[in-house]
Amino acid sequence: MGSERAQCISGSRGAAGLLPPALVALPGGPFLMGSENGRPDERPPHLVELAPFRAAVAPVSSAEYARFVAATGHQPPPFGSDPLFSAPGQPVVGINWHDAVAYCDWLARETGTPFRLPTEAEREYAARGDSQGDWPWPGSAKDHPAFAVLDAMDRPHAPGPECANAYGLRCMAENVHEWCFDWFDAGYYAVSPTVAPPGPASGRRRVSRGGAWRHSNKFTRVNARSSLDPSFRYSDFGFRVYA
Repeated sequence: MGSERAQCISGSRGAAGLLPPALVALPGGPFLMGSENGRPDERPPHLVELAPFRAAVAPVSSAEYARFVAATGHQPPPFGSDPLFSAPGQPVVGINWHDAVAYCDWLARETGTPFRLPTEAEREYAARGDSQGDWPWPGSAKDHPAFAVLDAMDRPHAPGPECANAYGLRCMAENVHEWCFDWFDAGYYAVSPTVAPPGPASGRRRVSRGGAWRHSNKFTRVNARSSLDPSFRYSDFGFRVYA
């Protein structure tokens, strides 16, 4: 797996026979969140302590999301008929925050596992993969083993093992932006609690993390924060489930 502190867990079928995604069990504990060298909203670096949690190996795929749409009648993703975005193994895109929450709630009911979106702190911890630097791997973005291929992307790609960090989590710094549960506040780090910070009590935009195929710079540092109106849908926004 690359880290002895993380364990990959194969899902067991829920009551409806639905096989949940493969999860990685992360130990939690203290870590330094944010960056002194990043943008103002990444400061100040501050100590955060998290309980153990689990994260899906990859973002929710088009095939997985299609099963949700078929089972519930939920609105299909707006780019589902575009050949650039319809491959079954690609991360599903065009998902707004409300869609992502609805999927998590449905998957939790069907499998009996409490799936949800991550907090912003959980997403940063998971992305680090034991790295103390700006990336989920040692060195710079160009040190990623698949940098040359992924930097030329014109669509999301099916996550592969070459994109995994030390925890075995794929595409934590590129591919699609991933929704977090938290409201966004640029000044939140100055008042954030140390233990399991839940994010601001209210806001206008929800946090997202990770890089995106659509950007000229497709790789994003683990500290970097972004946000979007929770009702918006873009072709580089997807999500990953946590439990």
